[in-house]
Amino acid sequence: MPIPATLQAVPLFAKLPEKQRQQIAGIAVSRAYAKGDIIFAENDFASGFYAVVSGRIKIYKLSPEGKEQILHVFGPGDVFGEVVVFAGKKFPAYAEPLEPATVLFFPRDGFVNLIRTDPDLALGMLAELSIKLRQFTALIENLSLKEVPARLAAHLLYLSKRQEDTDALVLELPKTQLASLLGTIPETLSRILARMAKEGLIDMPDSRQIRILDRAALIEISQGERRLA
Repeated sequence: MPIPATLQAVPLFAKLPEKQRQQIAGIAVSRAYAKGDIIFAENDFASGFYAVVSGRIKIYKLSPEGKEQILHVFGPGDVFGEVVVFAGKKFPAYAEPLEPATVLFFPRDGFVNLIRTDPDLALGMLAELSIKLRQFTALIENLSLKEVPARLAAHLLYLSKRQEDTDALVLELPKTQLASLLGTIPETLSRILARMAKEGLIDMPDSRQIRILDRAALIEISQGERRLA
């Protein structure tokens, strides 16, 4: 698919006038990565930012002992790395494909030059950037303030919205990686899923599929208004 058409599927750019999308397409570079490649490492200078065309990209940190903590997983249409690029700083984490992936790379210098010549370009992107900021604020709150069942409930509701508001979800990560994303261990995650199933909140046809049976209860758990038995 031509880059200008691809940009229409990226929410950050979708509402921009066609002329501005063409300008952005003019500086974009398509890059393909294999599973396990390092797109950027922590403390690499942020020379540009990325939009996912296909595949999934995990953003993660490594502890001094080498333990991995997944911070977020981005899929098609998602943009990552843009905040530190605009600030002219280093990347605070690693980015790595979970599967073969294609991304668009937007060089910082080229993008900054576009904004300098057309300030309306930045204004057109502010709304989407503010939505993303609110999402990450909620993510930080979930990881730092909520108990694991609430984090899991919030994640299932997030997946439901991401997967076209369906009650039949497909987990995008293996349990080991999902546990890392939620700041817990696989054994705890499995126990909580089993408790949710026992209470009739979800059904699990297999290890990667979940059907939401009681959405209202999941919302209450995600907001700390209800606890699992």
